Amino acid sequence: MKTFNFILVFLIIASAVYYFYFKTRQFRTSQVFPIRKKMFASKAGMFLGLLLIFFGVNQLLLFGGVSTYVISGIFILLGGYVAIFNGKAVRYYNQFVEEETDLNKR
Repeated sequence: MKTFNFILVFLIIASAVYYFYFKTRQFRTSQVFPIRKKMFASKAGMFLGLLLIFFGVNQLLLFGGVSTYVISGIFILLGGYVAIFNGKAVRYYNQFVEEETDLNKR
């Protein structure tokens, strides 16, 4: 059980790091590439959703009680929604990133 908790803590930290990485990439991307900025924002949102899911599961393992189950359930459901929504957005924006790059080279 402790091993699974360490794995969850690692995943929480990793998803937080990726969230900040893609948020930084979003802010540092030039205004010439609006689709790329949206793609990085969606990737950051996807990792934020994963962070919520991992945090909710970790809390379920650490604590017991009705309030913990309710709040963890809310975290898991909200994180799942955010991760799925932004994952679909990443797939959508990935189609246009190469085209946007080619248009701005000219």
